[in-house]
Amino acid sequence: MKTRNFLSGTVRAVLLGLSGMLAGQGVAQAQSFCVYDPLGAGGDYYSMFKDYQLAAKRWGVQIDLKAYTDDGKLTDDFKAGTCDMASMIGMRAREFNLFTGTLDAPSVLENYSQVRDMMNIMTSPKLAKYMVNGPYEVEGMVPIGAAYAITNDRWINSLERGAGKKVAIMNWDKTQFMMAKDFKVIPVPVDVTQFGDTFNTGKVDMIIVPMVMYKALELNKGIGTKGGIVRRPMFEFTMQVVGHTDKFPADFGQKSREYMNTETDHALGLARNMEAEVDNRLWIYAVHSEVTEWNTTMRALLDHMTRQGFYDRRMLTLLKRVRCKSDIDEPECAPTPEQAQEAGHP
Repeated sequence: MKTRNFLSGTVRAVLLGLSGMLAGQGVAQAQSFCVYDPLGAGGDYYSMFKDYQLAAKRWGVQIDLKAYTDDGKLTDDFKAGTCDMASMIGMRAREFNLFTGTLDAPSVLENYSQVRDMMNIMTSPKLAKYMVNGPYEVEGMVPIGAAYAITNDRWINSLERGAGKKVAIMNWDKTQFMMAKDFKVIPVPVDVTQFGDTFNTGKVDMIIVPMVMYKALELNKGIGTKGGIVRRPMFEFTMQVVGHTDKFPADFGQKSREYMNTETDHALGLARNMEAEVDNRLWIYAVHSEVTEWNTTMRALLDHMTRQGFYDRRMLTLLKRVRCKSDIDEPECAPTPEQAQEAGHP
């Protein structure tokens, strides 16, 4: 009887010791992944990360998903450590990594073909060192589509024509204030939870959003019978996954980035589908000369903002290469006098 009690006590002690060791090593401890989706847990982007959750399990990492419809709250929770990793729009990611955050700068990519090429480049192991910034690592990204200017008056078909008109801008983004000043529009600072209501109730004349937010925010109400959507991409937005580096294995980031790139075509398909659902009568098409003028103006402003530290020069160089590979006839792609001379041109 004493022997049996001694053995059972010994077994209990061994099991308790093993349990303590495993707990100390964090085995089976799930990492929290906070996901921004304008539609919450019912949205397409949240659903996409359910597949990511399964992929991470194959890499030995258990992940718990939590949906956010307020990107500001998500960013605060990520910084506070409530979220071990978070998906956020690239404009938000700029706070954690200026290199990848520059992907969402205005006028840096002009179509989805260029976006596709850029997503391939971002998975290169050669760029892995740029994905880490202090305690943070960008662990992947997917495109969420072009952002267009939506107006309540079809005559206001550009920021240039919007001079003196009210435009909703993110209250945390200094670059949008700078753009507003340059184009002489009146900025109305709001957060993402107020965006739709601000436009739909006529408090602003224009907002700039990707089509993923068009349906979610019911922006057709603000367009009414006189407004429209200017079909000229002003931004090509991305959703970027940023993690606390010390929470994940050393090779997790590269595996994650490569996996996320396999979702690029699916994500672009979602963007195209959302644009296709818009009533064709609402689109306002810009002529080529207007687009060229817009790009020239924006890239001059981009250069100014980059010198002030808002964007990354190395990323802008990569983006220009992608644009010029796609369309070598654009004015910015013309060789400099020095390059022309080296190539044997007069």
